[in-house]
Amino acid sequence: MNSFMVVCSFAPGTDMTEVMAVVAAEQAKVAELKATGQIGAVYLSTLERGTVFLEIFAEEADAARSIVTSLPMARWWDLDIYPINAPVQR
Repeated sequence: MNSFMVVCSFAPGTDMTEVMAVVAAEQAKVAELKATGQIGAVYLSTLERGTVFLEIFAEEADAARSIVTSLPMARWWDLDIYPINAPVQR
């Protein structure tokens, strides 16, 4: 299993009242994906930045994208997917 950091930026013009309407569904789906080991950490930036950071566990970047796009809020996100590695121990 590989680790990915997915940077999810709300697309310009996103109506945040629509986003807030799916918060409960988003939280439930994140909890489900955490329970199955597909999502690790979740970090939210301020509303001014409109960015969410997700630690995703998947075999490849396409699978990580599929996990993220299963989230209710993904319809408003532009995604950047980065493979991540632990620092080299010396």
